[in-house]
Amino acid sequence: MLLLLILPEFSRFIDWALTLGGGVKFVLDGFIAAPAWVGSNFEESLGFLVGSVASDVTALLLLFVLATLLRGYLPLHPDSKLGLELSRSRRIWFERSFLTAVFAAVTAVLVFTPLGAALRNEAGFYVGTLDSLSEIQTLISRETIPNHGYQTADGSWEGTFLGLSPRYAWLTRFLVVWVYAAIFIAWLWRGYNVFREHYRSMDWTPRDDVVDNLRNHNWGIFGLAIVLGFIVLALFAPTIATYPIQENIYEPYSGDSEFKYFDEEAGEVQTALHGDANLDSRSQGEGSGTVSINEYDDYDRYAPLGTTTKGKDMMTYIAYGAQTSLTIGLVAILLAVFMALLLSLASAYYGGIVDLVTIIATDSIISIPIFVLVLMMSVVFSQGDVWIAEPMDGGFLLALIYAFAYMPSMWRSIRGPSLQVAEEEWVDAAKSYGQTPLAIMRKHMAPYVLSYLIIYSSLLIGGIIIITSALAFLGYGVTAPTPEWGRLISNGRQAVATESWHVSTVSGVMIAIVVTGFNALGDGIRDAIDPQAEANSGNAGGGA
Repeated sequence: MLLLLILPEFSRFIDWALTLGGGVKFVLDGFIAAPAWVGSNFEESLGFLVGSVASDVTALLLLFVLATLLRGYLPLHPDSKLGLELSRSRRIWFERSFLTAVFAAVTAVLVFTPLGAALRNEAGFYVGTLDSLSEIQTLISRETIPNHGYQTADGSWEGTFLGLSPRYAWLTRFLVVWVYAAIFIAWLWRGYNVFREHYRSMDWTPRDDVVDNLRNHNWGIFGLAIVLGFIVLALFAPTIATYPIQENIYEPYSGDSEFKYFDEEAGEVQTALHGDANLDSRSQGEGSGTVSINEYDDYDRYAPLGTTTKGKDMMTYIAYGAQTSLTIGLVAILLAVFMALLLSLASAYYGGIVDLVTIIATDSIISIPIFVLVLMMSVVFSQGDVWIAEPMDGGFLLALIYAFAYMPSMWRSIRGPSLQVAEEEWVDAAKSYGQTPLAIMRKHMAPYVLSYLIIYSSLLIGGIIIITSALAFLGYGVTAPTPEWGRLISNGRQAVATESWHVSTVSGVMIAIVVTGFNALGDGIRDAIDPQAEANSGNAGGGA
């Protein structure tokens, strides 16, 4: 069944994998470039020799951090193989140093020998092959179900799916996307139930109660439906969009943006560029060439949600804007969760000065209002012309700022549970058996607090979407041409009372629905994990 679901959209899955790989490569390139950046700064002020030493030391520190994280996964103990008799603490440092030396040797070979270039060429070959496979036409694609064509003199349509009008051709593709997504989600849910009933070794786990409680939580199910719809909209943006984003938004005057349309005055089919057509289809209020919801413009282009103030297709903008918001939200939350989890476990396990320093640092960040902090950091880094401000026109930078800004509040939210689990008997037992602090945190403490992080993450992601839209409304954060819903509200706010009302209204309604969905899902997960929370909340409210 899974094969039948993947095969029609095989190239789309490859494209998603390539996109994820591109993001990982960007992060790795940043870590690789960090030593050179540090060395160049020292070289400018202290000379070439000091800069080289600073670059090498930075590289070794990064490799040491990587070795510390991966030491627990070593299949053997190098000190035992070498016949060394070391204490537990010395063995840990020896293994970390050994791994660091191995990573440094491998890095030197890849950088200073032809092997590195050969491996890069080999990787480039496979990436190119996958890129070619990602171009294969899928069942749910614009090429299979085209909606952009032109009308002939007799009123029929050319170039559209089965000769349908662009309206019904696009609607057909739109409905097929949601049917496919619904079938895939239903298969995943059915697979989970089959695994739970027939293949799992245990008859019951605490997760079963959470799932069952969430299934009976109407508000949480409503939020889950909204969130799933938002994810589908983002993942299938190239298909749901009425027109290719490259032609309609990014490069409307390129040669690829040329299309045919029927000119009624000339009585013949002519060609135009999306850029020129956009100028005549701008929804800017009274007296403009407004194209409202479910209308065609003068170039036979169908706009399900109308056009923007610059004549660009609203549905294309909304779909890719969802992709922008989802990417920023996920990156920010994952990084914030990772940092908050590390800090909470370390401060709870070690206590003392570690806990005190963490409290002072996080309180200093929390003392600044979240919107002011994000706005300030966004402006400073954007004007600093740093490399991380390039992806998504500042979107990746914004995600990093969110992670830094939201981490303290997430840390404070799980500090109590972390302190509680650090005093449990199973943690003391693990210490007595000689397990390392990192292993104890990873195996015995982290699973206990992760459920709390899931709750706060689902609640915070709605706030991230609102702040991203607010920044775009003010002209900061994600800049043009990357689509962002808040920028639509800003651009169309002057025309709310005119026939171009849809520009601000549609985007504003989308933000409200999605944020409400994430908040509802967060409430549902919270009540599913801790059913007493809802009862206590209700009692407190009644008493008040």
